[in-house]
Amino acid sequence: MSILNSPITINGLALKNRLVMPPMATSKAAQGGAVTGDLCAYYAERAAGGCIGLIVTEHCFISPEGRAHAGQLSIASDADVPGLRRLTDTIHAHGSKAMAQISHAGGAAQPGYPGLRALSPSGVRLPRDSGEGPAPDVMAEADIEKVIRDFAAAARRAKAAGYDGVELHSAHGYLLNQFFSPLTNRRADRYAGGTLEGRTRLHCEILRAVRAAVGAEYPVAVRFGACDYMAGGSTEADAAEAAALLEAAGADLLDISGGLCGYRNPQSRAPGYFGAAAEAVRQRVSVPVLLTGGVTAADEAEALLERGCADLIGVGRALLKDAGWARSALGGER
Repeated sequence: MSILNSPITINGLALKNRLVMPPMATSKAAQGGAVTGDLCAYYAERAAGGCIGLIVTEHCFISPEGRAHAGQLSIASDADVPGLRRLTDTIHAHGSKAMAQISHAGGAAQPGYPGLRALSPSGVRLPRDSGEGPAPDVMAEADIEKVIRDFAAAARRAKAAGYDGVELHSAHGYLLNQFFSPLTNRRADRYAGGTLEGRTRLHCEILRAVRAAVGAEYPVAVRFGACDYMAGGSTEADAAEAAALLEAAGADLLDISGGLCGYRNPQSRAPGYFGAAAEAVRQRVSVPVLLTGGVTAADEAEALLERGCADLIGVGRALLKDAGWARSALGGER
């Protein structure tokens, strides 16, 4: 049996194999963020055949001010739970496990609601920002406390909706990534960007609040933007040290990504192009590590697992383009 096809357990969650469909925004949710039939059909098509061990659904906003874009899925209200249950039932019907990615876009937010403004650690625009419109507001302590509560409430809703686990989004320039990056975190308080402890303090406080909300035996993951790949930004060495802090705070899985201004490594186009960061993290933690990025063939995934870069492999764009990729790659029938 290949490593890719072998089972793995994450805090009690048994996965049939190590193939993961990572979160990818589809903008198929309703205007207010509700689950739609189109969204369920999209996931059903990819889950069909049961060849994907874990499907992490696209990022859900935890509060209206944290919404990243129109058509984004919502987990900001208890009213969202029945629709999300419909989505998890769809995925489970095909034999895959489901994990919710919960997110606050921070300075990258487009709230789309009157009276709401984007919030960020220091009011710093992201390097990818066009400069049009107002800069994000600096978060006060009260704003930070609300974010912690909102993440915990969203995690509770994910569990109520039948998700098998929950993932905190700390990558691709969203709020938690903004706190981790020294390019966007210029605070001078206990969340200060000058130390790793300060840069990860909010992550750790959220992890502890989420754990209190969902219990000890529920998988909690972090999608971690491990390296900014920009001068003065976070590094792979930072990521390895920070990963140990995240594990100590309660993370059961570290899902490695990168890029403050996107989700690519400008230094590599090789399959598993965040592999060096994932390997550095894996050497510092005892929890499983998930690696996504540029993998389009099963033998590429197997090679990364054999090298010890990660414990699970995410395949995104290939599944986006070809819903039957997993059935073909793992030897199943289309």
